[in-house]
Amino acid sequence: MPLTVTTDTFKTLLFRGLLAGLIAGLLAGAVAFTLGEPHVQAAIEIEEAAGAADVAPHGHDADSAPTASAPTAESEAHSHGDDALVSRTGQRFGLFLATGFAGLALGAIVAVVVHYARRFTTLPGPLLAASVAGSGWLAVEAVPFFKYPANPPAVGDPDTIDERTLLWLATVALGLVAVAAAVYVGRRLLGQGLVSVRVIGRVAAFLAIVAIGYLALPTINEVGDDFPATLLWEFRVSSLATQATLWLALGLMFALLTERAHRPVNR
Repeated sequence: MPLTVTTDTFKTLLFRGLLAGLIAGLLAGAVAFTLGEPHVQAAIEIEEAAGAADVAPHGHDADSAPTASAPTAESEAHSHGDDALVSRTGQRFGLFLATGFAGLALGAIVAVVVHYARRFTTLPGPLLAASVAGSGWLAVEAVPFFKYPANPPAVGDPDTIDERTLLWLATVALGLVAVAAAVYVGRRLLGQGLVSVRVIGRVAAFLAIVAIGYLALPTINEVGDDFPATLLWEFRVSSLATQATLWLALGLMFALLTERAHRPVNR
């Protein structure tokens, strides 16, 4: 007779999340390598050209020119070539390592959230996994991205990197609060007979929190007027595509693994 598995232990969910995250991370790495790396290289070439232009005029003064064995801090900051600690080839292949580890970490987090969330919902396992991954993308990627979009090399003042990092973390917290508010409102509206009312309530709560946060947070624009607008746009699109691939693949793979585990087995 058919036997259906309806419960999962935490270890099972964690393993499922790690496997789904690893696959998602490698797929995201492939997207980043294909779509993003050409734009990164183009931005690095612009950065190096700007660094060379800044340093070159001083080379005509023999008394004040830095020696070849002691490059200035500015020239080191712009170095992405043979003198870099990690070569560009190493950086390209290290991209897959980075996205793989990111996928593993996110997969573990999604597994933990699913483990606790299933106590408060009647959603089936695959749909719950996909919903958690989608909510994660909204909170961790979409909300921060549309306030502080990703910038390529050669864009941004090194002196403000700490401030920009803290602001990015603030938008991540904002996204998490907005998603939590949407979930809370949705649960409060469960008694409503109209599905549209519940959906509108969730969306309105999410957008209201995000709008308030966007207005409260400062705007940062450190893109130079001479930086190619097309390159900036293409880099940001590739960054968004990479993150979307990571979260989408994570949700779908987690859902697929869950559905396969719960399918009836004939004995």
